[in-house]
Amino acid sequence: MADTTSPQPSTSDAVDWESLRLRAVELMERAYAPYSRFRVGVAGLVDDGRVVAGCNVENAAYGVALCAECGMVSELHATGGGRLTAVFCVGGDGQALMPCGRCRQLLWENGGPRCLLMTPEGVLPMSAVLPQAFGAEDLRHAEG
Repeated sequence: MADTTSPQPSTSDAVDWESLRLRAVELMERAYAPYSRFRVGVAGLVDDGRVVAGCNVENAAYGVALCAECGMVSELHATGGGRLTAVFCVGGDGQALMPCGRCRQLLWENGGPRCLLMTPEGVLPMSAVLPQAFGAEDLRHAEG
């Protein structure tokens, strides 16, 4: 099970969503998407107050492209780790974009069930975005 004891914003109002959106837009504009032209940027608030961000990076061998969330999670760990508490992902229009399934799993692993995600329908906790998620507890359970 993901760590649920990490400090989390008490409400969506405790998060500066516009600052996260603007950082995500900044990264979206730096995306490397020469094939699809589908640029994505993401920014996340960490439990220690840092903001980490990423953009998608395509590759001519499509299967090895990196989603924006992959870059953000890499920056999270490269700059000291911690837990994501709030995430905003945007597409080329600068509006909220729902992460793909693989990236929802990354957000679960690095933020847990209470991490807040701005979606096209508004702010939702990861427990609503990825119900019945597979996590570290499932691996420990399998060990016996």
